[in-house]
Amino acid sequence: MVDTHCPYCALQCAMTLSVGADGVAVQPRDFPTNRGGLCQKGWTSAQLLSAPDRITTPLMRDASGELRPVTWEAAYDRIVSSVRAAQGAVGADGVAVFGGGGLTNEKAYTLGKFARIALRTRLIDYNGRFCMSSAAAAGNRAFGVDRGLPFPLEDLGGADAVLLVGSNLADTMPPSVVHLDGVRRRGGLIVVDPRRSATAALTENGSGVHLQPIPGTDLVLLLGLVHLVLQGGAADEAYLAERVSGWDAVATEAALWWPERVSRETGIPVSALRQAADLLVSAAPHRGGRGAYVLTGRGAEQHAHGTATVTAAIDLALALGLPGRPGSGYGCLTGQGNGQGGREHGQKADQLPGYRSITDPVARQQVAAVWGVDEADLPGAGLPAVELLDRLGRPGGPRVLFVHGANPAVSGPDAARVRDRLAALDLLVVCDFVPSETARLADVVLPVPQWAEEEGTMTSLEGRLLRRRRAVEPPAEVRDELRIWAELAQRLDTPVRFATDPREVFEELCRASEGGLADYSAANYDLLESVTPLHWPVTSADGTPRLFLDRFATPDGRARASVPDLVTATERLGPDSPLHLLTGRVLQHYQSGAQTSRVPDLVRAAPRSAVQVHPVTAQRLGLDEGSLARITSERGDAVARVVLSDHLRPECVFVPFHFDGEVLINDLTDPATDPVSGMPQFKACAVQVAPAGEVPA
Repeated sequence: MVDTHCPYCALQCAMTLSVGADGVAVQPRDFPTNRGGLCQKGWTSAQLLSAPDRITTPLMRDASGELRPVTWEAAYDRIVSSVRAAQGAVGADGVAVFGGGGLTNEKAYTLGKFARIALRTRLIDYNGRFCMSSAAAAGNRAFGVDRGLPFPLEDLGGADAVLLVGSNLADTMPPSVVHLDGVRRRGGLIVVDPRRSATAALTENGSGVHLQPIPGTDLVLLLGLVHLVLQGGAADEAYLAERVSGWDAVATEAALWWPERVSRETGIPVSALRQAADLLVSAAPHRGGRGAYVLTGRGAEQHAHGTATVTAAIDLALALGLPGRPGSGYGCLTGQGNGQGGREHGQKADQLPGYRSITDPVARQQVAAVWGVDEADLPGAGLPAVELLDRLGRPGGPRVLFVHGANPAVSGPDAARVRDRLAALDLLVVCDFVPSETARLADVVLPVPQWAEEEGTMTSLEGRLLRRRRAVEPPAEVRDELRIWAELAQRLDTPVRFATDPREVFEELCRASEGGLADYSAANYDLLESVTPLHWPVTSADGTPRLFLDRFATPDGRARASVPDLVTATERLGPDSPLHLLTGRVLQHYQSGAQTSRVPDLVRAAPRSAVQVHPVTAQRLGLDEGSLARITSERGDAVARVVLSDHLRPECVFVPFHFDGEVLINDLTDPATDPVSGMPQFKACAVQVAPAGEVPA
């Protein structure tokens, strides 16, 4: 019996693994986040351990273009010679690294160290740039620190109102919905989503209100709610005076967004806007309520104005006096399993361990001392993911790319262009345990362990440090990434030692993070064995479950209210592209689908993609239930079966992004990025939809 956590989302549900003659069995374990529950993905997670196409030996592309098994020595020789050739021709940045939000803390930390010390490149970023970078940018600007939820998830249970903007928890993190039971009983759940998603449906029967805006108008909606709070004299003036800077400018901007104007732009009735504002106001502590929370997700963030939208959400929370007050707050619902820890310890283009800037001289000196190098030898800031991927193989750009824990061939915006850039490389190296779409394009594939075959730590969406424990041994030829990077560093004549034991790496990570925003310095594996609610910063054995109770992490201790930049979407509807394409997830699948598409029970439940179309729209376009539709943007097209649904606005269609083949929907999405965070605009794509006729199955 091995206690561990689910391999999928950032909720990190607790589970116990039992190993027997028939394989590995999963049982849920009681824990504050999942309270003994699991979703379909968690229940079936052990099936992935026996995936029939598991990669068990190194693979290398031969002269005929086929990936063939080779020895580790042959794979290493190819990698090292290509790295040296690329850097000899282009310089240190002839090599780039793309990481993932599912790597353990130890691996995320070591990958950043490997890139900057062994490869000497500044070009490292990760798929978390696609996940919540806009919320991180807004949170850092407002509060001085970014922790997805600066409070335990279970705190939501006592609130009178919870506003969810662009998050479909019921499908993406089903066990978390139990924490909304209290607010639903009190009629205070407010969900903002152009679709009547499974989460939006939780507002029915008097449980709350569903606001169904035109895509891309969340920013205006939030400013309108701030306006209503101020117009009604319901702002927490004492809190704003004592704990917030810059409020007057926000109030001046919000005054311009009267309800009728907001209604015209968002498509939401004025009565619904007022109802939502009234629920929030009555829940606010200064008005005698139990408390309120404002939470954002990818639907609000994956826009060219995502940082501005989250800024407006934070402004709304500040107006009501929520952040830093027990029983209330603002938070971002991190998606990937280690999306929080993965961005804290060095995978991001501009960061060093402890969530510190790579341009900060003090941080550079401390980390250099821990690594045993001269501070001057550390490279500077690199490029955010979309820009990094677009540089691949271009003149003067990277010629070699390492990919770890990511599948950008499917998950990147304008994914066909990403695949073109990957094909332009001299060498693509992918570490994976299944042949993802990116691995199939690689020149060298290195087999690595799965979640139940490795040791390490993860950091949940609450900033809670968790142990991942090994239950079974990986196949004989599989090597852990920590060992791979240590062996490659040695072959690249790196003078710095790379530890391969996760416990030793964690201790080094803790030293390197000391004094940073994400300070793990007082943590260790023994402490994590005995203390489950340990949240960072961990400067003592107690951790910090709730941030901002006394002060914010800004120089003066005050939150910074900011006027959101009113950036418009780069794509607007027109005669040739009259519909909004919405992308997202379905209950049974996760991220690019590389893992869940290999779990038989999940594939049986959701075997293929589909395009949801409103019946009114379908009738106008000549589409029937089950017919084939071609979805076209200026970047490409995809063909999918039609599912009629009145759960979305008539000017929208919805397609999940988990599937490859003819319905690789990210081939259509907009690569425009937020100017602050670098997050791509997945959620604002103008498309045309038309009958496709029958095509071979």
